[in-house]
Order: sequence, then structure tokens, then C-alpha cells
Amino acid sequence: MTTLHLVNKSPFEKDAFDSCLRHALPGSAVLLIEDGIYGALRGTPPGDRLQQATAQQCYVLEADLQARGFGSEALVKDVQMVDYDGFVELAVAHDLVQSWL
Repeated sequence: MTTLHLVNKSPFEKDAFDSCLRHALPGSAVLLIEDGIYGALRGTPPGDRLQQATAQQCYVLEADLQARGFGSEALVKDVQMVDYDGFVELAVAHDLVQSWL
């Protein structure tokens, strides 16, 4: 079974991001939404941890990234941006969706 993990809390305020990375199995995907996008920023401790977590594919919701004043150049390597349609496609492509609070 594959899982799409959703993280919407800032890794600077909650431990949901790190818990997600510890529990996500190979072949799963992590989608960072809302303040969760801060976990994918280059040059930050959470971004460094994300870059080392190679077992999962990682995505950020483009609208949330842009709403916080960032573009794709701010992301760590191999993180992909998705739009709302991409969010739905990820949810449909995985057997389970796990939200980390």
C-alpha cells in the first residue's frame, strides 16, 4: 500500500514534519501544504532533513508556496511543485492519505 502524507504545519512550530519523515515508507509521497511548505526551503534545517529523506517523493502545493512569497528556486533539490489538480492526482494515485497534525 502506498501513502500520501500531508503536512500543513510549519516544521519550526510543530514536529509533524519530522514525524512524517520518520514514518513515511519507501514509495510513499509527502505533500507539503499551507505552512508545511517551509519544510522544503533550501538552506534551512528542515530542508536539509528533507533532502536526506530520499525514501519518499516530495511535493509542495504551488499556490501555498507562492502565497508565502517563494518560487521554485527556494526549494531543495528534487522537490516538485503541484497545483490543485496535481494534489487530487496524488490523492487518487495512493491507497491512503495520512494528514500529520
